Parts: sequence; structure tokens; C-alpha cells
Amino acid sequence: MGDGVSRLWLTGYRSYELGVFGTEDPKLLVIKATLKKLLTEKIENGVDWLITGGQLGVEQWAAEVGLELKTTYPELKIAMMTPFAEFGSQWNETNQAVYGQLASRVDFHQAVSSQPYHGPQQLRNYQEFMLTHTDEAVLVYDLEVSGKPQYDYRAIDRYRERHTYPLTLIDMDWLQESANEYQENLNNSSQND
Repeated sequence: MGDGVSRLWLTGYRSYELGVFGTEDPKLLVIKATLKKLLTEKIENGVDWLITGGQLGVEQWAAEVGLELKTTYPELKIAMMTPFAEFGSQWNETNQAVYGQLASRVDFHQAVSSQPYHGPQQLRNYQEFMLTHTDEAVLVYDLEVSGKPQYDYRAIDRYRERHTYPLTLIDMDWLQESANEYQENLNNSSQND
């Protein structure tokens, strides 16, 4: 990597798109284990900024995993960038509280637009901002399973026509393999007790 800063944009599905409800959902434990393994690799290969959004789902889970990893990798910095001001204000109190708590724990938190949401152009500006302020992306997204990440995927795809911009896609097969591995580890640890 050399002496530059290496910044990773991590995004993906919303929690409802993955059918994840509650913090003890087995699917969530697998997703977080997958993100932890990948982020550890990325950090060991020079990533020093994890940049994500504030959406319920992969973005918030990525920030949580990043915060956990800071105990092992104190040099890791985490930024939560939101597309517009008053982000998440329409969520229920529980989700707003989780978001607020996360935002207060990351190293940097800011909205790309200082205006509250007023149109899709803000979302396009946000994508442009994320692409030009990061060096690579990780998407928890499967081309066969449509959802909100398709918009970021398309923006990244267009950007990659003109720029060197590595993209890692964590698809459903990858998550299934992680689930199998996770289950094996659980079984092994229960046999060792």
C-alpha cells in the first residue's frame, strides 16, 4: 500500500432485506463473524479507515464490528457518513437510540449534505462522495437477490469503468459457507467443554 491512507467503504443489505430481527438472530451472528474475518484481513493488509453509512443492517453491523476490532487494532479509524442531515429521524426510538450510540462511538460522524432529505440527488451525491473518498469497497450483496445495495453496486460498477477501485462482494454463497463454518466452530467448542 505504501505510505498512503487506505479507506474502505463497507455497505450492503438493510436488516429487513436479510430477514434479521433482533441482536440475537443467528443470521446476524454469522454476518458479523463474516465481516470480522474480512475486516481483519483488510486491516492486516493496510486498511486504516472503515467508512460506512448509518443504515439499519450491514452498515451499522460493520461499524459495531469495527469498534470491536479496535481493541486488537487500535490504529483502525471508523467513520459513519450519512447522505443527509437528520438521518434516521423517522425511525422508531429503539433504532434511533442504537444509531445515536454508534454515532457517538465512531471516530468521525457527519452528513454529506447539510440539508434534511429532499430528493434522490442527495443519494447520488452521497455515492459520489463515498467513491471519491475511499480506495475500495466491500458490499454484502448478491446479484441474484435484489435490494437496496443494487444502487451502490451500479454506482461502483460505473466508477470502475474509469478508476482502479477494488470491489469485494459478499454474496449468499459466501454467507452460507460462513454459516457452515460458524456452526462447525460452535459444535467443536461444545465438544471441548
